[in-house]
Order: sequence, then structure tokens, then C-alpha cells
Amino acid sequence: MNTENNQTTHSKVISHVFFTGTAKQGSAGPPIGLVDIGVSEVAYIFRVSLPGIEKNQDKIKCEIQREGRVCIQGVVPEIAIPSDTGCLYRMQVQQLCPPGPFSITFNLPGQVDPRLFSPTFRPDGIFEVVVVKLGVRIPTS
Repeated sequence: MNTENNQTTHSKVISHVFFTGTAKQGSAGPPIGLVDIGVSEVAYIFRVSLPGIEKNQDKIKCEIQREGRVCIQGVVPEIAIPSDTGCLYRMQVQQLCPPGPFSITFNLPGQVDPRLFSPTFRPDGIFEVVVVKLGVRIPTS
């Protein structure tokens, strides 16, 4: 097979994806950067969907500013999928977030103390952060 024929064959790959139930209500593939924000008396919590990002938090930069602006930066890695036979598969149909750098910026509802935050990268690809509101005293017990 020559490369030209190989490319022609791959360009004819058509994806048919069907959804039922609750999956039908969403889009194809989990989008990167969906944000949930919660509020308590002393803090805000935000959760950001980062599917395809590895748990290694060194690869994710989260900057929180006093006025409540949050900027998350990172890189979606390029992934070749190995099989049991030793072959590597490259994606021909790709509905997940493509590889490369990303940046997600949003505002929390109020001011925060950027020194007092607790990040967690959950196994389900959700980056979750609790950050204390500005001027709130945290109970010690």
C-alpha cells in the first residue's frame, strides 16, 4: 500500500455515533472546560471538566486572583493507543478535545483569598478547588 491510497482510505472513515437516554441530551464526547461553581458562607468551590488530562497536577497551572478571577492552563497530551498485539492506533475520528495547550478563565461571584485554596484532581477528570472568601475567618475546630 502506498501512502496516497492509505490517506484516501482514512479520509473515507465516517463516524456514526448514536445516543439514547441521558447521553442523548449531551454532545458527542466530553467537552473540556465545563465549569460548576458553588457557594457557602466561607468559601467558593469550582469544578472544571478536564477529560483526557492526566492526574499529574504539575501539568496544570491554576492561578486565582483576589478579585475572583480564575485562570487554568495546561496541555491536552497527544495519545497513541496501544493494543494487546503491539500496534499503535492513531485517531481517525476524534470527538474528544484535540491535543494541545488550553486556557480556561472565569470569574467567581466575589473576592477571595488566593493564598487559601485547596485543589484536587479527581480520578474522573474533574479538577475541583475550594477557595476561601476574602475577609472570612476560618474556624480552627
